Amino acid sequence: MKQRIRLRGISGELEGKVWESDNLLRAGRLASLEIVLDDSSVSRRHAEVRVTEQGWKVRDLGSTNGTFVNGVRIGTEDCLIKPRDIVQFGKVAMIAELADVPEPVGDRLLVEATSSSSWEDALRGVAFDRHRCPRPGEQLLALLRAGHHLVHLDSEDELLHSILNDAVAVLDAQRGAIVLADGPNNELRLRALASGRSSPGGRFHFSKNIAQRCFSKGESILCCSVNEDPELAAAQSIADGAMASVLCVLLRTPRRRLGVLHLDRNYWQKPFTQDDLHLADALAANVSAGIECAALLRKQRDLFLNTIAILAQAVELRDQYTGGHTARVTNYSLLLAQQLQLTPADLHLIRIGTPLHDIGKIGIDDAILRKSGRLSPEEFAVMQSHTVKGAAILATIPDLAPIIPIVRSHHERWDGTGYPDRLRGEEIPRLARIVAVADAFDAMTSDRPYRKGLSAESAFAELQQQSGQQFDPQCVDGFLRIRDRITEEMKVRRPALLSAPETFSLAALSFA
Repeated sequence: MKQRIRLRGISGELEGKVWESDNLLRAGRLASLEIVLDDSSVSRRHAEVRVTEQGWKVRDLGSTNGTFVNGVRIGTEDCLIKPRDIVQFGKVAMIAELADVPEPVGDRLLVEATSSSSWEDALRGVAFDRHRCPRPGEQLLALLRAGHHLVHLDSEDELLHSILNDAVAVLDAQRGAIVLADGPNNELRLRALASGRSSPGGRFHFSKNIAQRCFSKGESILCCSVNEDPELAAAQSIADGAMASVLCVLLRTPRRRLGVLHLDRNYWQKPFTQDDLHLADALAANVSAGIECAALLRKQRDLFLNTIAILAQAVELRDQYTGGHTARVTNYSLLLAQQLQLTPADLHLIRIGTPLHDIGKIGIDDAILRKSGRLSPEEFAVMQSHTVKGAAILATIPDLAPIIPIVRSHHERWDGTGYPDRLRGEEIPRLARIVAVADAFDAMTSDRPYRKGLSAESAFAELQQQSGQQFDPQCVDGFLRIRDRITEEMKVRRPALLSAPETFSLAALSFA
């Protein structure tokens, strides 16, 4: 595979500056050369680096002060260059890097500087700038605060927005964006946006061209004068966003590339500098491990929720009369929990616990579970045992212990006549009280072989009548306050039930 060479300055004012090519780099003081070195130790036409069938080679062009590879002066014969070799023109030293030729996206971009330092090297930039000087207090505080986010924020979206807000503030950007690789093709998708003090708005929040180049090449990029690059100046995203200077830094860990942190400044701000590039690259290295962990946790939670959904479906497949019951009760419960302003932690328990509220029905005999008529008292007693059976099933999985109260207690009654433990009032776990209202509402509006379900309005009225007897008054009040949202949910999932005319007493209803 064809390789590209990248020569990175490591001495004097050229430290960090990069020159790269797929075929030829000529070095000297002449302005027409690819590598222009304004140094007295460098000849006008000093040396050239050229690709050959054997690889990249350097040749001295009769310079006064010589060309060196790893400290050894070479003659006019070609000298093979290996990765990490130190190539020196006079007193100007550069390190050679070789890489497979990347995708041709953005190859003509006017790049002022790039950084492809390792994750470990970039992480050292947390404490020191590119000149090895301690960072100013404001910069160091921003980097430390980014680390704080990784420990104290549970939400992936909250984490990304907090990181981005700090980056925009400390680098005085007019706008910032985080785009992460997603899917089998690693397509870059926008995940977070932030605006600085002078953001003009606009439809475009980042340059896809620069971001793709940064991600594909695996290097952070500084474009300090995008209006001087014909390709960028003509880009709609650049013009619409009034972007005059762009920093695009790679989010990566030692394991893989994650995405890109994109920052820009407008025409009235000073262009980004190489020091800004170094700071942003250090920030990216500092937060990337946390971003990777947050993404892995999200995927793990999604897998867990999908597993729960499959378990819930397995229960419903055994009961031909309760199709969709679990999904509806879960949605109603979440709407009610949000209305009651439960914490994010409790909302999570509702989200994972409600789909499993009837898991114990796995242990109920089909002759009872699928009976088409009303249950006898003895059969109803067996059906009631699903709460205890479900709690016992979940008790075998320690991580599911927090949702056991939902499964065990969602048939308790506010007046103390429910089951299985005859809990009363606030003795009943609050999450179970919420699910009890949602469960009863769906049971009332569901058809059974021996009766037709209530209309939505009749079911709301029955809940209100049973407030303080069967149900927690606060939960009923909250449910009634969101009746429009509940009705909208029913329109999507159960449109035929909105006009059902029949009414009956909840006390006579079996919805175990």
